[in-house]
Amino acid sequence: MSDAVLFEARDDGIAIITLNQPETRNALSREIRQGLFAAWERFERDPALRIAILTGAGDKAFCAGGDLKEMVDRGLQVPPRDMFPVPYDSVELSKPTIAAVNGVAFAGGWMIAQACDLCVASTHAKFAVTEVKVGRSSPWAAPLIHMIPQRIMMEILLTGKPITAQRAYEIGLVNRLTEPETLMKTALDLAAEILDGAPLSVRAARETVMLATEMGRSAALQAARHASEYCYNSEDAQEGPRAFAEKRKPLWKGR
Repeated sequence: MSDAVLFEARDDGIAIITLNQPETRNALSREIRQGLFAAWERFERDPALRIAILTGAGDKAFCAGGDLKEMVDRGLQVPPRDMFPVPYDSVELSKPTIAAVNGVAFAGGWMIAQACDLCVASTHAKFAVTEVKVGRSSPWAAPLIHMIPQRIMMEILLTGKPITAQRAYEIGLVNRLTEPETLMKTALDLAAEILDGAPLSVRAARETVMLATEMGRSAALQAARHASEYCYNSEDAQEGPRAFAEKRKPLWKGR
């Protein structure tokens, strides 16, 4: 890991990944991109880590987007698909993720926050897809249609104007809104709620949501049933009802 991206592996199964260049508003510099690729790989490969929280250092920016100076210097046209570390796209992940947005999340910052499964935001945060302001495009925003209404998405992309954290919460982009000083606690509490669930059930639930966004109703039902079989046939599927009947906390094994 580099100093540009910090990685904390907690004993409770939570990884905290921090973009650590607040002096440049955590823009997606080459160092941050490389650090993020390494961080996501480390998270995915560690069986003790079950969920990750992505945040930014400082109180002004989660991530201000791409490094425009670098784009100019290299004459960047169409970005290579592997240029940016986008969870579940250019980065293969099988575990849930939470974006803890502590400040501005503009352009590429919105992109990586959107890519995470869940989003917690500070009341001071702002979100914007600013590509129209600099002559770029935002194809990565296509999945946004599954999160917010079409007309709101249209306005956000066509105007490039920022929206407040409150507005992001109202339209369904943000799961939980909190004061700046309790942002990480709120993200950790949400992660803990997920960790209370059986690991295989959480994985099947996540797959069900993603299948539902990619298929029609009948195909999604069929695919979700198939994705759930491993969970149903696991030891944990017997442990859960047993623990409930015995009025105790279940002891999950993840198998």
